[in-house]
Amino acid sequence: MSIPLRAGIIGAGYIATWHADAIKQTDGVELVAVCDLNEGAARDLGEPRGATIFTDVDALLSSGTVDAVHILTPPQMHADLAQKALHAGVAVLVEKPVAVSATEMRNMAKASEDSGSLLAVGHNFLSLPGYERLKHARAAGRIGRVSAAEFNWCFPLAPLRSGPFGLWMLREPKNLLLELAPHLFAFAVDLFGEIEVLDMHLSHPTQLPGGATRHQSWRILARAGHVDITVNLSTVETLDDRSLTLRGSNGLAQYDYAADALVLRSENASDLIINPLVNQLTQAGAHLREGAVNAVRQTLSLNRKSAYGLSFLGVTGAFYQALKDKAEIDPRYSASSGVMVMDGLQAVIDRLPNDGAETHEHPAQTRQPKPDVMVIGGTGFIGAHLTRTLVAKGNDVRVVSRGTRGPFPDLVDHVETVSVDLKDKAALIASMAGIKTVYNLAKSMDTTWELCLQNDVGVAVNIAEAALDAGVARLVYTGTIASYDMSDEAVTITENSEFGNDMSDRNLYARSKAECEHQLMQMHRERGLPLTIARPGIVIGPGGPLQHWGIGRWHGAGAVRLWSAGNNKLPFVLNDDVCEGLLRMANAPEAIGQSFNLVGDIQFTAREYFDAIFEALGARVKVNGGNPTLFWAVDAVKYVLKKHALRRHGVLRPSLMDWKSRAHFSPFDNAKSKAALDWTPEADSAEFIRKGIIDANLLGY
Repeated sequence: MSIPLRAGIIGAGYIATWHADAIKQTDGVELVAVCDLNEGAARDLGEPRGATIFTDVDALLSSGTVDAVHILTPPQMHADLAQKALHAGVAVLVEKPVAVSATEMRNMAKASEDSGSLLAVGHNFLSLPGYERLKHARAAGRIGRVSAAEFNWCFPLAPLRSGPFGLWMLREPKNLLLELAPHLFAFAVDLFGEIEVLDMHLSHPTQLPGGATRHQSWRILARAGHVDITVNLSTVETLDDRSLTLRGSNGLAQYDYAADALVLRSENASDLIINPLVNQLTQAGAHLREGAVNAVRQTLSLNRKSAYGLSFLGVTGAFYQALKDKAEIDPRYSASSGVMVMDGLQAVIDRLPNDGAETHEHPAQTRQPKPDVMVIGGTGFIGAHLTRTLVAKGNDVRVVSRGTRGPFPDLVDHVETVSVDLKDKAALIASMAGIKTVYNLAKSMDTTWELCLQNDVGVAVNIAEAALDAGVARLVYTGTIASYDMSDEAVTITENSEFGNDMSDRNLYARSKAECEHQLMQMHRERGLPLTIARPGIVIGPGGPLQHWGIGRWHGAGAVRLWSAGNNKLPFVLNDDVCEGLLRMANAPEAIGQSFNLVGDIQFTAREYFDAIFEALGARVKVNGGNPTLFWAVDAVKYVLKKHALRRHGVLRPSLMDWKSRAHFSPFDNAKSKAALDWTPEADSAEFIRKGIIDANLLGY
């Protein structure tokens, strides 16, 4: 029996889970180490998988415990980390974007050549089965001589409108290209070789908080030999079109890489009368075949072989096969391929206005902020707006986020952004120096109750402990109305409505937030924690998402299945009103030890809301009513499969009451918030529509 290759992961963010799962499914490979500066993140990923935890890359590489590493850190760190690992004799697979410049990519390739260590680029979509079939069809002549190719990434990007705005991809204009376009350029390079960029056009600009401009549509014209190439990027609310099209002399290939579906079109020799019918039936048959294959594959694998999951499995398998064979890697994932992809991207970056710099002038700092308010989670939809509202009221603000750059470049005199590990109590106490009010808007979306207790409940308690030790005058915690039982139309929800003693049959988010409130309130009663709790409703307004999951289950930007028939009133509230309520909660002495449901006066049904969107914006979202009982029954089947077929531990099954609560059947009474806080949410329907729909820029343009 051969000794398995030892794999390590550097960077324990969202994408790391996909890589860890791919490693697990690859024969002869074992995940033995996870490294991240955030020890908590490393433990969350590594400990359930039996991996050793590191917080220092040098320590990992010098430990001799890994044969290969997957580098999944923020992109600006890729080049240095990859070169360090390669020179240490460790093989490297780097997530896209592999580098942030052509020079960096060449340096990485040279480090691989000099050290003799394998470097692989993570252009994962090149490994999909449907793409392999497209290449075989082209090689067999079924498409003919290709004259033109089009590569599309048309998919809504919610952070552009609702945050979190501190993400790497939003920091510079070029970062959007580097985040989204490598897949498209990788397809083009793999099919046609070196790419010559001819022109670029930007459109649909949008402004981030602070005024920086980001263009949401990119059209790039290029050429590879005799093939004309068009690359389209669009991040507005649009129909999902992540595809490539090859136009040939005797055929046309359309490949949807997001769904791994390939359709080939060609002429037929049937009689002229039935020729159009045969043509359409052939295409219909191809679509039916692709849909059926994907449905069967997903069903038999119990949803483990989505196109996205298969793509990681493919590139991971090729990487470790090359290591086992001590051979060169598949050209699709080679360093030389990465150089050609990065050269193409660099040619586009060089055409950006101001050489890719910010397109908005920001004021120079004239004073150091002197914060007396802290906002944890201040780069998200509510947090960013709250921060700006606080500054407008005369406060300086310390924003705690994952990075040290926030969406406040125009407020450098009043806002400072710091990165603090929310599990590090000492660091939290130090960050609260001089702070009178702490707003905790942090949340953690976990997959097991054990992780919720660590990452949501544990963090909320740790922040509260730090606030007590730092002498903070007020801690405002944002819970959620989702914790209520909202299943009965005859029951009106007030702040006196209880969550219930046993929340074990509720969804993890509702249960976790309720447990946070329970433990924080206990700290208030027993230790004098100066706590106030806010529970916002369905928040809309500028920066808010169109695809709000408080309304229904979305299937792209154009279709939603409601949690109910859609005829009951929903607890909408404007972001402006939420932030005003949060300010009042911090300043009202009588609010200590109290909770407030921040639900507005204007309550549309879901169908009325989408009718208002159509009337205001001309976009008719396809709305299908849902049945909570049916959702519950389908979920029961999934629960059995996950628990017994996939043997997943900690799988929960929300009750029928929980599913009905997602529909928000119960109405809300906001009298307490209005009376105790002197809070006046928007009461004019026309103004509510203007602020919540028209000014909200729901479609991105």
